[in-house]
Amino acid sequence: MQNIDAFRQIAAEASRGELNFPTNVNTSLQIQSALDDPDCHLERAVKLVSAEPLLAARMVAIANSAAYNPGGREITSVNAAVSRLGFRPLRSLVAAQIMRQFASMLADPVLRVKAAQLWEHSAQTAAIAHVLAKRITGEDPETAFFTGIVHDVGGFYLLSRASEFPSLLEGGGEDWREYGERSIGRAVMKKLAVPDIVLTAMEDVWFGALILPLVPKQEATTSQMGNTILLAKQLAQTSSPFAVTASPTTESLHAAIDFACGDGTLQSILQESAEDVASLASALLIS
Repeated sequence: MQNIDAFRQIAAEASRGELNFPTNVNTSLQIQSALDDPDCHLERAVKLVSAEPLLAARMVAIANSAAYNPGGREITSVNAAVSRLGFRPLRSLVAAQIMRQFASMLADPVLRVKAAQLWEHSAQTAAIAHVLAKRITGEDPETAFFTGIVHDVGGFYLLSRASEFPSLLEGGGEDWREYGERSIGRAVMKKLAVPDIVLTAMEDVWFGALILPLVPKQEATTSQMGNTILLAKQLAQTSSPFAVTASPTTESLHAAIDFACGDGTLQSILQESAEDVASLASALLIS
């Protein structure tokens, strides 16, 4: 089977809602469903997180990150982490766990390397998007963080199917963009009950073009969430393994797209927020 035929077959299945998820993803979906219940209380959330060791470790790490703990008061318990952060970052971490679970079932070393690179790219994108939303656009940082985490979910899903369809790894990145990021990505996001605001932002990511400079929310004519993710993707030090073109170095990219933001510039804000970005990405990469 040629690679384009494999893409089309999986995309057709996805459009019909026929998605093959690893078994361990179902547990995470149950946690996600529980957190979406308006009657879910703190004690239940703590119990759900504590039952998943990696999720618990990431939650505590995020709570201690520079972005969420500027005072430097370290905590060591899941209870304290959930109390400090609330449910929204926890939902983002459940989404992160699902991304990792798609990759955890891969036996082929080549696929595992690609999945690791894709996750590094996603984690860095999410962390940078959080800073861009918080420091520049005034969009909701938690939504930006979540959107950055899931923006390449279609790629993870395709990697999880690559053992059935080896030809998926043949050819250029345009097929991954057309099917992985759009057709299949959209179907997987709907299956994961991704909020409409995130789906709307992803339409801009899939079909839009980066518009610079970013401006504060009150000066923008439309939502900038998709634009924020597009810029974060470019600023991520690790590029997607399925990028159509190679990313420039971070330094050259900063110089090329630097622009004024209030009393500073994009480059100065990224330098000031480097610890926030590093700590958020590091917490997501715990394995």
